[in-house]
Amino acid sequence: MAVNSPLPVAADLKPVNGIEIGFAEAGIKKPNRKDILVMRVAEGATVAGVFTLNRFCAAPVQVSKANLAAVKNGGAPIRALVVNTGNANAGTGEVGLANAQATCAELAKLLDIEPGQVLPFSTGVILEQLPLQKVVAGLPAAVSNLKADNWYNAAEAIMTTDTQPKAASRTVTIGGHTVTMSGISKGAGMIKPNMATMLGYLAFDAKVAQPVLDELVKHAADHSFNAITIDGDTSTNDSFIIVATGAGSLVIDKAEGADYEALKDAVTDISRNLAQQIIRDGEGATKFMTITVDEGADVAECRKIAYAIAHSPLVKTAFFASDPNLGRILAAIGYAGVDDLDVTKLDLYLDDVWVAKAGGRNPDYKEEDGQRIMKQSEITVRVKLARGDATATVWTCDLSHDYVTINADYRS
Repeated sequence: MAVNSPLPVAADLKPVNGIEIGFAEAGIKKPNRKDILVMRVAEGATVAGVFTLNRFCAAPVQVSKANLAAVKNGGAPIRALVVNTGNANAGTGEVGLANAQATCAELAKLLDIEPGQVLPFSTGVILEQLPLQKVVAGLPAAVSNLKADNWYNAAEAIMTTDTQPKAASRTVTIGGHTVTMSGISKGAGMIKPNMATMLGYLAFDAKVAQPVLDELVKHAADHSFNAITIDGDTSTNDSFIIVATGAGSLVIDKAEGADYEALKDAVTDISRNLAQQIIRDGEGATKFMTITVDEGADVAECRKIAYAIAHSPLVKTAFFASDPNLGRILAAIGYAGVDDLDVTKLDLYLDDVWVAKAGGRNPDYKEEDGQRIMKQSEITVRVKLARGDATATVWTCDLSHDYVTINADYRS
C-alpha cells in the first residue's frame, strides 16, 4: 500500500481537449490485465520529452528520440503515443529496434498517419524480445475505445510492480484563460533520476510553441522526476512526455512573461505530484522521506549530498526500522564528494529535532526525540551546510524486506 497516497478517483481526472486515450489487454506478460495504451493527439499539438541517460537505453526510447528530433528538423508532427507493459524491449539489439518501429507502423496504419508521427514506449523485463504479435494484435482494441475520459484506465494500463495507479488533474486560470491538465505516471522500483526515472505523461490544452515546450519539459523534470530516488538504479526506459494540445485559448510562444511563468509553475506542480506518487508507492516502502540540503555553495553540491543520503542503504534501512542511528546520515554527507566541505559548521535536523550541531551531536538532542520522528510515516531530513544560499530537495523512501522480495521474484 502506498504511503499516504490515496487512490486517484476516475471522476476527478479531467478530460483534456485534443487528446484521446484507449487501452487493451494483450496478454503481453499476464492475462486479464491492461497492458497496451494508445494516446491520439489532435492536429496542431506540440509534444516534448526527456529520456533516460542510461547507455543501454531501450529500443522505444531510441525511436521516440529520433521521431521527436525529426519534428524539429521539419518532419510531420507527433500525433500518437503507444505504451506497452510487461516487456521493456531493452537489451534487445537490432531485433528490438525493428519491433519498436513495427509497432509505430502498425498503429500509424490504424490512425492513418505516418510511422514517424508515433512515439513508442515500453516497460517491464529487460533482455527479452518484445512479443510483437501480441502488441500488434492489441492495438485495434485500444484504438476502438479511444476517448477523452480514459485517464484512470490509462494509469492502470502502464503499471508494472506499482500497487496502485498514479494520476492527477488540475484546472488553472492563466491570463484569463482556463487551462486543463491531466497526467499519469508509473514506477515503483529501478528509480533514480538521470532524467525522469519512470514513465510519465502530461497533457494540457494550451497552445505552446515547440521551443518553449522543449524548455518547459526540462524544467518540470528537473524539479520533479529528476528529484526522486527509490533504489539508485537508473532504468533503461525512463521517459517523461508533455503534450500541449493547442485546443484551449491560452497561447504561449515565448519562454518569458507572466503567463509562461504561471504555466511553468502549474506544470511543475502537477509533475511533482506525479513524481512523489512514485516514491510513495516505492517497492516495499513504508515511509516517505524529504531530504533538503540548505545553505550550500551551489545547487549541484546540495543535490550531491541529498542523493548520498537518499541512496544510502544503511540510512534507508535505519528509517525502515525506526532506528535513530543518525550517524549514518553524517557518514553519507561525508562521502558525498564535496571535497572542501567544512563539517564543523554543519547542522542536521529530523523534522523539528536538532540532531547534530556544528558537526557533532547536539548536546540537547535526546534519543527518544529522534525515535519519535523516525516512527512517523513522513519524515523530513534537513542539512544546513553554512556555505552559501543554495538549496536542493529530493524525495525518497525507506528500504524494507519487501523490496528484496519483490525484486527477487520479479520475473516469476
